[in-house]
Amino acid sequence: MDRCPARVPADDPQDLTGDRLDLPGAALSILAIGLGCYTLTAGVEHGWTSGPVWASAVGAAVALGAFVWHERRTPEPMLDLGVFADGTVRGAAIAQVGTSIAMAGVMFGLILHFQYAYGWSPMRAGLANLPLIITMILATPLSEYLAKRFGHRIACVIGAGFLAGSLAGLAWAVDHGYPAIAVFMVTLTIGLRTVMTICAVALVGAMPSNRTSIGTALNDSAQEIGTSVGTAVIGTMIAALVTTSLPPGVWGSDLVASFFRGERIAFAVLAVVVGVVSVWGALALNDSRATDEHP
Repeated sequence: MDRCPARVPADDPQDLTGDRLDLPGAALSILAIGLGCYTLTAGVEHGWTSGPVWASAVGAAVALGAFVWHERRTPEPMLDLGVFADGTVRGAAIAQVGTSIAMAGVMFGLILHFQYAYGWSPMRAGLANLPLIITMILATPLSEYLAKRFGHRIACVIGAGFLAGSLAGLAWAVDHGYPAIAVFMVTLTIGLRTVMTICAVALVGAMPSNRTSIGTALNDSAQEIGTSVGTAVIGTMIAALVTTSLPPGVWGSDLVASFFRGERIAFAVLAVVVGVVSVWGALALNDSRATDEHP
């Protein structure tokens, strides 16, 4: 029987790069994402035509432009924008953004739904999310089967269909009780696991052998961006459609009805946005049938 090594073997120098940290690029990316998300959330509070909102929007655009300008000119960029010339890299990153928008939007919306509209305790509300967690674990073989059977492009399109269809289903289910919601939580997670798994494999596999860490970081960054955008969008829509300040304690029937109506519209909008973004990214993938994150 092989024995476990006493230590992690040293990296092969040929697989490493000597690039320095791109601190200006990191700062500009944080500024662009932060100001962009703040713009989405501040519009409801201050008004979409207010000075702070416009200043934030302009700041986000300027920071994004400066980031792109800097990354194209620095000899050691944090993110080599040339990698996006590869359709697989570009498509996988875009689709990952779509999945994270869906996941963040649903998680944010349903926590409010369970704890405030239903009046459940935090423990019960947490347990209500078990369909998401269990399906995320059990759906891995299905996502691998789809990739091997149809290839990355078609399998990812199927996953995107699950995402959009499940969000549309949740828009209907919000006022039809927890069992209806749980069904679409399961189908949503099948779509999440399928797209997330395939895109992670495709993105890392498209990178040169000494740049796979960049592929992993890009995959994670795309998910983080999608999570930030999804949370900001669903929070903004609920604030705009329901109320800017959700009262603590048990809600009255009028507020619950208003929340369900706002949630229904928000999930329907997410269904369109996530469907477009995820399918757009999926169609850029190739027909690889790989299921391991290795180049």
